[in-house]
Amino acid sequence: MNEVTTITAAHPAAIDVAGKAYLRDAKGNLVPVETVRASDLLMDETVRKITGFARELSGQIGRFKGHTFADVNGLQALIEQDYGVSVGGKKGNITLTTFDGLEKVQVQVADLIEFGPELQAAKQLIDECLVDWSADSGAELRALVSRVFNVEKEGQINRAELFMLLRVEIEDERWKRAMDAIKDSIRVIGSQTYVRFYERDAADAPWRAISIDLARV
Repeated sequence: MNEVTTITAAHPAAIDVAGKAYLRDAKGNLVPVETVRASDLLMDETVRKITGFARELSGQIGRFKGHTFADVNGLQALIEQDYGVSVGGKKGNITLTTFDGLEKVQVQVADLIEFGPELQAAKQLIDECLVDWSADSGAELRALVSRVFNVEKEGQINRAELFMLLRVEIEDERWKRAMDAIKDSIRVIGSQTYVRFYERDAADAPWRAISIDLARV
C-alpha cells in the first residue's frame, strides 16, 4: 500500500472529491486512487508524459511548417518583385539550395485525384479485349491490368500501375476507347503540398533526407 501511496501522491490526472483522490476509468466511473494497482498508475503516468511531449512536438512541427512556407513564399515574392519573374514550376514546385550546394529545401505540390464511373466502362472494354485476344499473347499486359484493378479496398485502384497502363499503345479501337474512358474518369479534387529537406557532405555526394518522420529518425 505504501508503494501506491507514494506513486499517487502527485498523480497528474487525480480528481479531488471532498479531499479524496480519484481517477476516472474508461467507462467514466470515478475510482479511488488507492484502489488502483501500482502498475496501472505507472502506465497511466508514463502514457500521459509521452503524449504530453508528443502534443508539444506536434505543435512545434506545425509552427515550423507554417514558418517554412512563409519563408519560401516570402523569397519567391521578393525575387518576383526584384526581377519580374516567378520562381518555381507551374504547380508551385520549387527547389532552394544553399550557396555551397550542401543543403536544399524542396516544395512539391501534388494533385489529389479520384476516379469517376467512366473507369468501370474502361474496365469492361479492357476485359473484352483480353477475352478476344489469345491467352498466350500479352502476358505482361494481362498482369499489368490485373495489378491495376486488383484492389484491396472497394473503390480503390493501383494508381501508379494505372498511369503505366495509359502509356500502352494498342490499335484495337476498344482499347483506345478504354484509355479515353480512363482519362475522362480522372477528377482533380484538390492538391497537397509537401516540403522536404536534404543535406550532403560534398557537392558530389548523394543527398540525405533530413527526416521529420518519427519512424525514420
